[in-house]
Amino acid sequence: MANKGRATFAKRQKEIARQERAREKAAKRVDKEKVKVERTGDYDPDIAGIIPGPQPLPYDLPEEEVAKEDEQDKP
Repeated sequence: MANKGRATFAKRQKEIARQERAREKAAKRVDKEKVKVERTGDYDPDIAGIIPGPQPLPYDLPEEEVAKEDEQDKP
């Protein structure tokens, strides 16, 4: 009969761990909902900072080469 107390203690520890996991999951759900609300709207982080139209060159070309490219582009 001495083992009954030990089983009850282990059962209580298990229940406390389950409750803690449930609290963590609930907190994550709330955080995800906040992020979801923030993302809805006109702001898209994937395309933030992109400007429509011709994009600047990723490196600097000498002015002579830029002029040559402009002449070649014109029909």
